[in-house]
Amino acid sequence: MIVKANRTCLVIAGLVLAILFVASLGVGADQATLADLWQGSGGIDLLAISRLPRTLAAILTGAGLAIAGLIMQAIARNRFVEPATAGTAQSAELGILLVTVAWPAASLGFKTLVASAAALLGTGIFLMTAHRLPPTQPFLVPLFGLVYGGVLGAAATFIAWQADLLQYLAIWSNGDFSGVLRGRYELLWIGAGLVAGAWLVADRLTIMALGREASIGLGIDYERMLQIGLVIIAVISAVTVVVIGIVPFVGLVVPNLVSRLMGDNMRATLPVVALSGAILVLACDILGRLIRFPYEIPVGTVMGVTGAVLFLLMLFRRPAHG
Repeated sequence: MIVKANRTCLVIAGLVLAILFVASLGVGADQATLADLWQGSGGIDLLAISRLPRTLAAILTGAGLAIAGLIMQAIARNRFVEPATAGTAQSAELGILLVTVAWPAASLGFKTLVASAAALLGTGIFLMTAHRLPPTQPFLVPLFGLVYGGVLGAAATFIAWQADLLQYLAIWSNGDFSGVLRGRYELLWIGAGLVAGAWLVADRLTIMALGREASIGLGIDYERMLQIGLVIIAVISAVTVVVIGIVPFVGLVVPNLVSRLMGDNMRATLPVVALSGAILVLACDILGRLIRFPYEIPVGTVMGVTGAVLFLLMLFRRPAHG
């Protein structure tokens, strides 16, 4: 019965994503429909160069951030953390800024490596501190994450102000798909590969959520799995910040909403979490294109409002079996 319900959720999520995928291809400043695009001489180019890469970028971003949030919550053993509120995204942003100041001509790949290293270091510091906080007061962990991320963000702002790079910092601070074109989003496929890797070790990640002692007692190499989880979180966050910018709340609300419906077995929930994250980000991107059509609102702004509303609803509405 549970397996059937999980398959139903997966099928429904896939159908919704397919509908949004088609809708995204037909929404843009050019008011041509999909049929017009296919029939027009430049329609195929518009789809291939702009709208298809943008749609794929939104899907990859949502899936990657949702899985990064799911893994971070398992490692931290706290439901109220995610990369954007625990210093991971801010660390990646600071890393990109520093390499831009030191080497303005650095390639996008090198910036991604530096951002990944910075995100890995920042996430490690957060988790080391979070594990020292009293376990009887779980709300201290997200509060520390907000303060920690705020300090890193303030440091990045100060450096950007000194180097006259505040405009660049604004691009990385607020996620936006308007600049996504073919050839400028492909790094996000790294996140897709890491999502697939996370599914391969999903059972071990589920056990990790029980804690260090329980994991070791059940035969899990806790340190090794912790390292794998940190690398997945850091690289996904860094790639997203480099290509798109910071998109908040995805890794926070999506894993929590899915877990309320399907439980905490990552082997079963991970595909639904990835699809749900993709649906949420793609829907917010489409909404951002429609609210002030033909102008756009960045997806980071729309996601900030939508995610905050979903998070508040999740807080005030207890599960039926709670």
